[in-house]
Amino acid sequence: MAVYPEYMVAPIRQDLVEAGFEQLMSPQEVDAALAPTEGTVLVAVNSVCGCAAGKARPALKLALASAEKKPTKLVTVFAGMETDAVAKMREHMLPYPPSSPCIGLFKDGELVHMIERYHIEGSDMMRIVNNLQGAFEEYC
Repeated sequence: MAVYPEYMVAPIRQDLVEAGFEQLMSPQEVDAALAPTEGTVLVAVNSVCGCAAGKARPALKLALASAEKKPTKLVTVFAGMETDAVAKMREHMLPYPPSSPCIGLFKDGELVHMIERYHIEGSDMMRIVNNLQGAFEEYC
């Protein structure tokens, strides 16, 4: 069951979709997106909170726009909305505890890099950009 009305989250979803992220709406879409194949998948667990709007989404877009190496695929789920899809994504992100927003990088189906909410809240945007680009350099 959704926590927020769709009209409220639609522009927030669109922010990442316009940046090239695929919105995953079901557990099956999550499993398919993270299936162990060659390549990297960047996952953004989106949120209505201020640190998602002020830091996470802008950092994701800037990191991708200016990176030499980039993930093969970009996907997102929305915390508080498609609860089954979010729960499935969080299973894939174990042993990290649930947090939103958060950002994970998967390589060949395995989680290799994680930025949790406390990393986002406690950092300035450029530190997040540099963190992401370092992960892209290492794994993509």
